[in-house]
Amino acid sequence: MNHIKRAVLTLCLVASGAVLAAPVGVTIDTTKPGPVINKNIYGQFAEHLGTGIYEGIWVGPKSKIPNVNGWRKDVVGALKAMHVPLVRWPGGCFADEYHWRDGIGAREKRPVKVNTNWGGVEENNAVGTHEFFELAEQLGAETYVNGNLGTGSAQEMSEWVEYMTSDSKSTLAELRRKNGRDKPFKVDYFAIGNEAWGCGGNMSPQHYANLYKNVETFLRAPPQYRPKMIASGGNDHDLTWTETLSKELKKQTYGISFHYYTIPTGQWEVKGMATGFKEDQWFSTLSNTIKMDGFIKNNTAVMDKYDPEKKLGFLVDEWGTWYDVEKGTNAGFLFQQNTLRDAVVAALNFNIFHDHADRVRMTNIAQMVNVLQAMIITDKDKMVLTPTYHAFQMYVPFQDATSLPLKLTNNPQYSYNGSSIPEISASAARAKDGKLYLALVNTNPTKEAEIAVDVPGQAIKSVNGRVLTSAAMDTHNSFQSPEAIKPAPFSATAGADGKLTVKIPAKAVIVVAVE
Repeated sequence: MNHIKRAVLTLCLVASGAVLAAPVGVTIDTTKPGPVINKNIYGQFAEHLGTGIYEGIWVGPKSKIPNVNGWRKDVVGALKAMHVPLVRWPGGCFADEYHWRDGIGAREKRPVKVNTNWGGVEENNAVGTHEFFELAEQLGAETYVNGNLGTGSAQEMSEWVEYMTSDSKSTLAELRRKNGRDKPFKVDYFAIGNEAWGCGGNMSPQHYANLYKNVETFLRAPPQYRPKMIASGGNDHDLTWTETLSKELKKQTYGISFHYYTIPTGQWEVKGMATGFKEDQWFSTLSNTIKMDGFIKNNTAVMDKYDPEKKLGFLVDEWGTWYDVEKGTNAGFLFQQNTLRDAVVAALNFNIFHDHADRVRMTNIAQMVNVLQAMIITDKDKMVLTPTYHAFQMYVPFQDATSLPLKLTNNPQYSYNGSSIPEISASAARAKDGKLYLALVNTNPTKEAEIAVDVPGQAIKSVNGRVLTSAAMDTHNSFQSPEAIKPAPFSATAGADGKLTVKIPAKAVIVVAVE
């Protein structure tokens, strides 16, 4: 009789919809370690654009804002706490109009130019080669210098590389010493041009490949100072760039760049709002950002044909959200607010990059301060950390960690208006500290999820880390409320049955160490 009563009760619960859904299964295989997640997947990008450099992080050595050799102490300190591994500079579209000699020598004597790409404002060249490397050294970060192919020449880039890297007594090396730097700079990466298909010259892939081979021939440096060369690749709608460059340049380049920006509407003319959006644009933004996985798969499949040894890297050196600019700001400065949605976008992309760590060896979010999906927003002497900053900091354990195979089962779909995306995204790795880390993202803005974590052959006692979430989809930090959203401690322990389940809130990012 008791069995009948239980069966009837179960049927009633099913009929009423009260039966709890089975948890999402996350199974981590620690016996088959994958490729190392290159720390430079967490790279940054600082372009001469709006207040991304000037005012945002560079204030000059005479500023009343506390600084070290012109770079703001508060911003640099926050970036160091985020473990920035790499910075790309000076652009972007700006790079193909930048002439390096304008940015050396006494600052008061440097020429003033017009930044025709971004806002038509005056560029006084106060931040040049020496200042950039000063910033990188303060951060302890590697350097990625973008050369000028658009309005420059092989000679100009060759002389810049010599100026930066020569340990000889050449005229250019002596000029560097005269300008205050005795030892060569450490240039880790050097790109020949940027977006050659667009703002970098409107070239065809074959024309660019020919120019690349010509320029690369003359970029000479002492072996211990020679940078890894990067080719300017394509974007989300054209595989011919990857095909041509993989075939033509595989012996002459470290990797091929790729750019993709997440736009809520998918339309450049009206992109969507950074705040005040509804669930339709929450969903469309996440739906558009996870297209990154398909773009990487399609491009790396092409690379595999010409480079089966996987010597070439696929470098996503511009990515992030791009919204309509904030009202009342210069449209050419690309300033937008940064919300919980941006943190979720960042984490989804991190998990995708981890899945392709065999090819994706560098990415550079656009951009570091005050521009697009920024880590930090400043106004004069004020500074605020964004939700994206917190996502990057939470994922620090994944830098140079060894990726681990992860299987998701019973993963429901988050559906909206007839379309669907996976509700849960996950990634796991063995960090350099020896610990096993798990990252989880819940894309659903209205529903928490229960995750059953399993590591075969290993008893799990607990997970401990941090969670980033908030009540509103567009929660953001401001100068009035600088900590409206920030990570909170998170932990869960195994039950008496030895099984561990994690409840991840709606619209949340979690990173935990699995003990």
